[in-house]
Amino acid sequence: MIGIGPFITIPVLMAAMGGPQAMLGWVVGLVIACADGLVWSELGAAMPGSGGSYVYLRETFGRAMAFLFIWQFLLSGPLEIASGYIGFAQYARYLWPSMTEFEARVVMAGAGALILALLYRQITAIGRITVALWVGTLLTVGAVVVSGLFHFNPKLAFDFPPHAFGFSLGFFMGLGAAVRVGIYDYLGYYDICYIGDEVREPGRVIPRSILISLVTVAVIYMTMNLVIVGVVPWREFVPAPGTPAPDPPPPVVSWFIERLYGIRVARMFTVMVLWTAFASCFCLVLGYSRIPYAAARDGNFFRLFGRVHPKRNFPHFSLLFVGALAILCSWLPLMTVIDALLTTRILVQFIGQIGALVWLRRRRPNLERPFRMWLYPLPALIGLLGWIFLFATTGQKTILYALAALGAGIVFYVVWSPWAPEASRSARP
Repeated sequence: MIGIGPFITIPVLMAAMGGPQAMLGWVVGLVIACADGLVWSELGAAMPGSGGSYVYLRETFGRAMAFLFIWQFLLSGPLEIASGYIGFAQYARYLWPSMTEFEARVVMAGAGALILALLYRQITAIGRITVALWVGTLLTVGAVVVSGLFHFNPKLAFDFPPHAFGFSLGFFMGLGAAVRVGIYDYLGYYDICYIGDEVREPGRVIPRSILISLVTVAVIYMTMNLVIVGVVPWREFVPAPGTPAPDPPPPVVSWFIERLYGIRVARMFTVMVLWTAFASCFCLVLGYSRIPYAAARDGNFFRLFGRVHPKRNFPHFSLLFVGALAILCSWLPLMTVIDALLTTRILVQFIGQIGALVWLRRRRPNLERPFRMWLYPLPALIGLLGWIFLFATTGQKTILYALAALGAGIVFYVVWSPWAPEASRSARP
């Protein structure tokens, strides 16, 4: 969960509502994510299999929903990776101020190609690389928080514009954009469910992992946001009303360090941010390339994605496909990428899982549930309303994209299913 997200999204978060009131996005996003986390917790504890949503949707609704989940993940996963490449180029501009748009694309493609080269090997060597990248990420986040706490100016941090809380239609549309940024930064709170069959005492560990991670990371990210705007005035990087936001957003964290320690330290710190962006993308490409591979091996997705390297025994086709698509998606604007990846997941994954939980409660009341959602069905209802709010406040083009992606998935499933191999696992409980 802790990665490049807040480093690249603070400018677009603040621009969503035109001031520090946009930090409401963190709070509302946390409420939605916690409600959704309880959905994941009950399903993950009841069906602790490898694959997370893939397992829950397959076991509840059958093969078609499993296929659609992998289909949307194949589209939204590379978008999430692409946001990291965009952030990489965003901070590379601080070290290379004259960088052109073409050169930025070359930088993003180069970072993506290097990640594919590092991952094109067996998992044992990857483990050591991952730990090294993770340590650098934690040091970077810690440096921002500690530095900001000692130089915090509340007058800058809480410099609200006039009518900041107008509660108009524009306010709620802006809040929706801010919440989508917050949810994007929280993504990963459910990752333990993807390795549920390796978790001891899933009824206890999975809910604790999800909820403790969410609250802890929320505190870290809100603190980061607050200390940064308490040093760098938000008006310096948020465009005036009616003015288009810069794309990519400015490297505000580098500005933050420059204000505190000077340009030389800021340049060194920018290298750490680039390390963090690279580490985030590295882990995402690694994890996301395995999901369509697992589904293909089960017989629930295109067989091509189940291919493994003949000598090194890793899913090379799925890895190359996800990595290449992520590089192409990195040429889109950051907010377009964030909106598209979330709206694509909302319909099948997040709302689909709420439907799965309710369906299982009604149709399989005797299913063993080591963890039961607190105050059921209230969190499920909050999560459902939250996801609908985020979907409805997205731009029309993005909504059409999500619906078109879902429609294309349905068409591909109808064409593919008669020729599909026999599934290796039961499609229904």
